Amino acid sequence: MGESQAEAIKNLASKRGTSMHKFIEAFILGRGYEDLTSLGQQAKSMAGKMIETGLTPIDEYYGSEVTLFYPGLYAGTTDLICKHNDMDTIVDFKQANQPKRKEWIDDYYMQIAAYAMAHDYIHGSSIEQGIIMVCTPDLYLQEFRFQGVELRQWKHKFLKRLDEYFEIVREPTMDEKELLAQFEDNKIKKDT
Repeated sequence: MGESQAEAIKNLASKRGTSMHKFIEAFILGRGYEDLTSLGQQAKSMAGKMIETGLTPIDEYYGSEVTLFYPGLYAGTTDLICKHNDMDTIVDFKQANQPKRKEWIDDYYMQIAAYAMAHDYIHGSSIEQGIIMVCTPDLYLQEFRFQGVELRQWKHKFLKRLDEYFEIVREPTMDEKELLAQFEDNKIKKDT
C-alpha cells in the first residue's frame, strides 16, 4: 500500500471515530445527533453496538468528554467517567479497521491510567477500573478491562514514559551545555 492510500485510510478511520464518539456522547447526554453520510451511518451502527453491549453494565454516568489534567504535567479528555458494575471507571471508546490484540494497545492502557491519576488528584476520587472498548466496522466489539494491580502497573508505565518525555525536552544544565559545545567543537575539528 502506498503512502497516499495509507493516509486516506487513516483519515477515513479518524472521521468515522469522531462521528462514532459524537453518537455515543449524544446518547449519554440524552441529546439527538445525526450524521446522514454513509460514513456517519457506519459510525452510528458502531456506536449502537457499543451502547447496547458495552454501556449496559453502567449504573451511573458521571461525565462524558471530560477534560482532565495533572497540574504541571499533562492534560487530556477522556470519553467517559462512570460507575460500571459498581466500580468507578474510566472508559475510552476506540474504532478500528480490524480487531486489536492486547499487546498492540499499550498506549490506550497508559492513556486511561493517566486519566485515572488526574481524576483522582483533582477530584479526590479513587478510580478503580479502566475499560477500552474497540469496535470495528463489521460491529465486532472488544472490551479490555483492567483494575487493581494491573491498573497500578499501567500507572507506573505511564509515569515512566512521562519521565522519559521530560528527560528528552528538559533544558540541559550548564555542564551539559559545555559538554555539548566541546563535542561539537571536536566534531568540527575532525571534519576539517
